[in-house]
Amino acid sequence: MKRKIALAMVLAMTASMAQPVLAADSKTTLDVIISQYGTQTQTWWTQFEKDFEAENPDIDLNVEIVSWNDLYTKVNTLVANNNAPDILNIDVLADYVADDLLMPATEYASEDLQAKFFPAFWEASTIDDTVYALPILASCRALFYNKDILDEAGASVPTTWAEVQETAQKIKDKFGDDVYPWGIDMTTDEGQAAFSYYTWNNGGGFVDENGDWALNSDKNVEALNFAIGLVNDGYTNSDPANETRYDLQDMFGAGKVAMMIGPNNIPTYLSDGGYDINYDVTTIPANEGCDSVAMGVCDRLEVFKDDSAEDQEARTAAISKFFDFFYDDERYADYMVFEGFLPTTQTAADLLAKDDDTFASWIDILQSCNFYPATKTEWADVKQGVIEVEQNALLGDDVQTLLDDLQADIAG
Repeated sequence: MKRKIALAMVLAMTASMAQPVLAADSKTTLDVIISQYGTQTQTWWTQFEKDFEAENPDIDLNVEIVSWNDLYTKVNTLVANNNAPDILNIDVLADYVADDLLMPATEYASEDLQAKFFPAFWEASTIDDTVYALPILASCRALFYNKDILDEAGASVPTTWAEVQETAQKIKDKFGDDVYPWGIDMTTDEGQAAFSYYTWNNGGGFVDENGDWALNSDKNVEALNFAIGLVNDGYTNSDPANETRYDLQDMFGAGKVAMMIGPNNIPTYLSDGGYDINYDVTTIPANEGCDSVAMGVCDRLEVFKDDSAEDQEARTAAISKFFDFFYDDERYADYMVFEGFLPTTQTAADLLAKDDDTFASWIDILQSCNFYPATKTEWADVKQGVIEVEQNALLGDDVQTLLDDLQADIAG
């Protein structure tokens, strides 16, 4: 009898010990790539991963932070090797949709979650009437300027291109080589933003009123020639092809750059960096007769299909839980404050606006911004193409010829 009881106890203990192994085997694994937005991005997502797994013990969440400089190469390699992440944070979309790689957002975003987004952001990832991504965050670009430098130079805050040149000359006359009047980034990091700043504020842009590529329009040629002219006249930082926005932000914080166009998270960047300067923000200067246009950026969270997943229903459920957890109003608002970006959900925006009037004013600006035509299939090539145009123009090549060639490559 004792032997039977002992055997029963052993079997019971064995079964008990085996249960965690079975639970581990039944876990759903999610691989997530998040783009690096700041020096502490890893810190926030490491805590997110811990909190998520604590609340969802049936899901093994693996979050990898990748810099923007490495992101496209890494993702392209993963996709080519049939090893795409489950969830990807990136700015491009159309190529993945064209290759039938992405799940429609309505398959994993609950109706309650969909209702949280500003309509413009929910619809921003629409191709052929289907939404293929969720907007992770937004930023809005404006002109930041050092008030003390402009005051000492006797210069006014510019609102037109002619005034940019006038103010820059006064700063140059006053400070010589000690201060760059105007910051400009034409690097591979974000040179497409510079193209936007100048073309949109000259009545041009990437596409025409019909949504067709118009890269070599007269307005665009004039705009890019103006920007290159600022460099050639000695009004800008010395190496726009290699000095990124982050370099410019450091120069601005150190009082080395007097004016620069940048995102709404610059105050956070300056504070985190220990910079203490007297600055203000205003609209981006436009050419005479043109309205000032702010630039909005909306990056995305995309879900790749995985036909090899053994349990598609469990995978989709885990992805839905990830998004519900991330877009929880307080958690999502915390991430926006942490990284210094603007929320894409009305609910988080309302929460932040209660405590900070600055968020409310930026959100008002954001809703009147222009956005990259990222849902067009050729966007990735256009983005790279305009950067190459800028960099070759910096070397002295003819802007009209460069844009004509790019237009021909893209539109035929």
